[in-house]
Amino acid sequence: MKKTQIEQRHNNQAPIDWDEVKNKISAWQDLFNNKMIIPPEERRLILKARAQVLAVEKKLEIAQKEFIEIVVFNLAAETYGIESKFVREVYPLKDFTTLPGLPDFVLGIVNIRGQIISVIDLKKFFNLPESGLGELNKVIVIRNEKMEFGILADTIEGTRSILLNEIQGSPVSTTGIGANYLRAITNDRIIIINALRILEDEKIIIHQETD
Repeated sequence: MKKTQIEQRHNNQAPIDWDEVKNKISAWQDLFNNKMIIPPEERRLILKARAQVLAVEKKLEIAQKEFIEIVVFNLAAETYGIESKFVREVYPLKDFTTLPGLPDFVLGIVNIRGQIISVIDLKKFFNLPESGLGELNKVIVIRNEKMEFGILADTIEGTRSILLNEIQGSPVSTTGIGANYLRAITNDRIIIINALRILEDEKIIIHQETD
């Protein structure tokens, strides 16, 4: 039996013409529907080509959906997320130094491998309930091209990929945080913080420049 074009292309490692494959599958499907006899080898090629087409279509479907990756953390009995593209690293809160004359939402400064980073306590910045510091506290270092500082988290849950079509608009009254600092909320109640808005907030930037 002569090899079909699909098998020849596979052996030569040439790119597969998926439109042609779909057309062949459609024609072969007509043969099945008409109950015509197909040799076993030809049947195997049909099933293999059909599986390849379905796999490609599935990948295209996934690629067309937009995801964001977030770092998930806990703060004042709520679960928050911040986009990973703004996160440089997560660092355990160990020793920190307080500085006089700064607003109370500035926890202090920490030394991360020789770099001095200011740490902002979002619970004080947003007037959220406070639970005190513990050994599980972490510093999430966030940054853009102009600004870099740490935000205090009670605990870190990890990272997650979220489909954009699975998040709702900014929650107005979910917490005491103003809606302009919130980007969205997921279906399972993770509140996504607007990292860019925080990084560009003048109340923070002004004090950062005095560090």
